[in-house]
Amino acid sequence: SVSCVWKDFQLHHGVSLGLWAHLKISNRSRRVWWSNRSTNLAIWTQLSHYRENNDFNTKAQRGRERSREGERGAEREREENEDRTEREQEQDQHEAKSQRSQEADKPHRRKGEKTYSCDECGKDFTRAGELKRHQLFHSGVKPYSCDLCCKSFTLAQSLKTHQLIHSGVKPYSCDLCGKSFTLAQNLKTHLLIHSGVKAYSCDVCGKSFTLAGGLKKHKVIHSEVKPYSCELCGKSFTQAGGLKIHQLIHSGVKPYSCDLCGKSFTRAGCLKAHRLIHSGVRPYICDLCGKSFTLAQNLKTHQLIHSGVKAHYCQFCGKSFNQAQNLKTHQLIHSGVKPHRCDLCGKSFTLADSLKTHQLIHSGVKAFSCNLCGKSFTHRQGLKSHHIIHSGVKAHSCELCGKAFAHNSDLQRHLVTHSGIKAYSCHFCGKSFSEKKYRNSHLRIHTRNDVYCCDQCGKPFPTYAQLQKHMFSHTEERPYKCDLCEKTFKSPDYLKKHQQIHTRN
Repeated sequence: SVSCVWKDFQLHHGVSLGLWAHLKISNRSRRVWWSNRSTNLAIWTQLSHYRENNDFNTKAQRGRERSREGERGAEREREENEDRTEREQEQDQHEAKSQRSQEADKPHRRKGEKTYSCDECGKDFTRAGELKRHQLFHSGVKPYSCDLCCKSFTLAQSLKTHQLIHSGVKPYSCDLCGKSFTLAQNLKTHLLIHSGVKAYSCDVCGKSFTLAGGLKKHKVIHSEVKPYSCELCGKSFTQAGGLKIHQLIHSGVKPYSCDLCGKSFTRAGCLKAHRLIHSGVRPYICDLCGKSFTLAQNLKTHQLIHSGVKAHYCQFCGKSFNQAQNLKTHQLIHSGVKPHRCDLCGKSFTLADSLKTHQLIHSGVKAFSCNLCGKSFTHRQGLKSHHIIHSGVKAHSCELCGKAFAHNSDLQRHLVTHSGIKAYSCHFCGKSFSEKKYRNSHLRIHTRNDVYCCDQCGKPFPTYAQLQKHMFSHTEERPYKCDLCEKTFKSPDYLKKHQQIHTRN
């Protein structure tokens, strides 16, 4: 007989099944099994011996044995899994306690706190990878080049984004104005403009911006630092983009041409703004005077006139201007440099625009005509000034004599006569004049260039108008008659002087 620690029974022909069942019950707790492993192993060995000697290897018996053996294996696997899970849970609890104790010793860190800082610019990042990618920009290395325009980039992704521009595909459109964009991010940025919200304000001048990037670029202006200089003319700029745009001027290349008038431009943006002029649409209207403009920037420039603020002063003559650019243009006059020369008459000008305006005179084309009197002008501005004469409005009056003028420029010339200053002198005879044009007309007498002489007495005159006035002295004809007293005069100037007597009365 074989003794078991839990039960004694006699071993006979069918005892193996009972013993297997007994061992199965005993093995439900592995701790009990392994604490009595020497006894159980002895039983296992004796059982195997009895199975061999007592012919237990029948087919049915083997099938039952295999079935029970599978059940026992599954039972053992389940118990091992339960035990492993229990050990893992205990280990996790132990590690959690250990981690909590370590975190208690560390300072509290908020979620998303930036911990990686750039040594070059001090910018912070939440991940080390972002810092590494950022440091590539400081290295200046741009290994990724565009095959179409040769522009180079630091990151491969930046090159891919750039190449979308060359494709010409702009799938993202604004529902408000119809403007389309290559990237979705650009559309999002554009939509902020329509919102009208400008949350970023400048501390120095109070100007507000839609984007933080716009404010950052603007602040460079106040710093007065212009690190980007042109190698050809020495002009400096606050931003690299401004220098690139400026360098296109020196290249002389103007690839963007207007289909309507043929005028060419360096940049596509300038051509786009120019085309609005041909459209005739002027959606930007001044609330104060009703004047309309094609571009919003032109309206802003115009509104500076109404403000009356002229913050930019010339250090040479004290003249003030609304805009810094106008001051720069004015200061070229003081330099005395006139690099732009007319090929037809040799007259030189300080500005290229002045030369273009002058050359229209030689062309003889006067495209702007007055619909009231038919008089034509070379420039639109000349026609506008002429229209004021027909209106009869003389808004500019002299405070000394009360004489009124249609234009402010005429008033300024008139005020010189009251000052008694005659700054323009003839270097031949010393005669002085209040205005430059009078001095130039006088010089013709000495040089005998374009001098008009009287047929009666031979007296020379610098202008044909003066000769005509003189000719009345040789005749008794008085074609100019006063409507109030019917007195007649030889010249219109004498009539005007006479009419002042009636206005005083």
